[in-house]
Amino acid sequence: MTASPVSPAAHESAFDATTGYWQEIVSADALPVPVEPPYSRGYPARLPDGRYLVLPLRGVPGDPDRCVASLIANHASLDVVEALAGFMADRARAFQADVVVGLPTLGLAFAPLVARGLGFTRYVPFGYSRKYWYDENLSVPVQSLTTPEAGKLLYVDPNLAGSLRGRRVLVVDDAVSTGQTMVSALTLLARCGAEVAGIVVAMCQGTRWRSRLVDAQGVPLPVACAFESPRLRRVAHGWAPEPGA
Repeated sequence: MTASPVSPAAHESAFDATTGYWQEIVSADALPVPVEPPYSRGYPARLPDGRYLVLPLRGVPGDPDRCVASLIANHASLDVVEALAGFMADRARAFQADVVVGLPTLGLAFAPLVARGLGFTRYVPFGYSRKYWYDENLSVPVQSLTTPEAGKLLYVDPNLAGSLRGRRVLVVDDAVSTGQTMVSALTLLARCGAEVAGIVVAMCQGTRWRSRLVDAQGVPLPVACAFESPRLRRVAHGWAPEPGA
């Protein structure tokens, strides 16, 4: 069916405030939302142990007929972040990385916990804030679905860059959706002379990232996640997964 036009204001008001989300993981019999579509307010993300994390829905900028499930790690309870990081570490163990790199901003909520879960005593954080001793050659521009504006740069501290050269790196972030942020990180890692052992995120969102996350020969990079969430489109009575998105 053809969706009726919705004004931006009406579109935004159709979604919940996020204050009560991301605070607990629940069993299937305690879910406050349906497991199957259409979804109206929240999306039930199924975790590896069979429990669920209910995520709020958020509109896609400029497209009132599409939305995505949202995860904001630094708004989540500590228990939720620790549980997701545990799943991420379990899934990433097979990559046999030598060092963990965390991506800003929200990936830094998971990176230290994933690193500890894999037996490391430290990790390498990338950042958006430029310190005065940073080298512009160790920076790359970055955009994402949630921060589409241009002009932001991703940096690595030159004092840490040498620890990545010739090492197998596990890249940790909160989510991968379009793959734009991760591609920037991969470019910066290449400048550091690192080899990407794998990528682990809390949430794999949709499938658009798959064509972007490949090595120099076009071979898909290993990607693992704690859970998956689809990109959603408007249907009668709510939202449903959009095939191929």
